[in-house]
Amino acid sequence: QVQLVESGGGLVQTGGSLRLSCAASGLTFGSSTMGWFRQAPERTRDIVASISWSGNTYYTESVKGRFTISRDNAKNTTYLQMSSLQPEDTAVYYCAARRGILKITPTAYDSWGQGTQVTVSS
Repeated sequence: QVQLVESGGGLVQTGGSLRLSCAASGLTFGSSTMGWFRQAPERTRDIVASISWSGNTYYTESVKGRFTISRDNAKNTTYLQMSSLQPEDTAVYYCAARRGILKITPTAYDSWGQGTQVTVSS
């Protein structure tokens, strides 16, 4: 059974930083694509960033230059370093995993974490 457990969310002021972590178990982490998605109230769940098993990355336009996705295959963990946070980054952030190549649509992902709240105050 796949388990994805996010941590690192919280309340931060505009311009601040947070690092999210996602610890994975029950899957072949080294061959999985890992993604971070976010969902604000009354909005759809959208891709933030994704990293393939080989290290290829994707970022949605609004976070380029501010967020960095990474993975540590030895620890079965993926990270999302978020800097220069803005109020519009406020959302629940979800970690997701899929077998195979990098994709950016939520429906392409097989497993999901429970989410962690990120709130950026203005």
